[in-house]
Amino acid sequence: MITTLSNKKKNRLPGILEHASGDKRFKILEAHIKKHQFKQDALIEVLHKAQELFGYLEDDLLLFVAYRLKLPASRVYGVATFYHFFTLKPKGKHTCVVCMGTACYVRGGDKVLAAVEQRAGIKAGETTPDGNLSLLTARCIGACGIAPAVVYDGTVTPRQTPETASNM
Repeated sequence: MITTLSNKKKNRLPGILEHASGDKRFKILEAHIKKHQFKQDALIEVLHKAQELFGYLEDDLLLFVAYRLKLPASRVYGVATFYHFFTLKPKGKHTCVVCMGTACYVRGGDKVLAAVEQRAGIKAGETTPDGNLSLLTARCIGACGIAPAVVYDGTVTPRQTPETASNM
């Protein structure tokens, strides 16, 4: 039989639940979980809602979801880290997503990424210390005809070069 939470995590749970009782976002999340009838199969939908409400999935939030859905914390963490959509760290005010799909890569996507990393002083997957920019990569954004493509705050920009990308 799989235990739902380890003893170390159980010790943190009362504090998490106490904190959750005063936070409106947890109440909204709880209603969303209830809407799905506390079904374990709703884990991805619940994590989407949690990230929408909190901006990212911190450890305590994952433990809360595990407790409410009666799932092992390892399964919740495994799902949150498997899917690229979920993030465990706060995102920056602005986002820059460099496509690394085959067409973009062949046309210089790796050089575009290197230029942005150098300009921002961070690596892909990181956020600047001031919280202004998160630099991400994507396997493919489906814009192969305009490769290499970069997405700035949700806006796709075509045919980027290291120079144009680092000036954004």
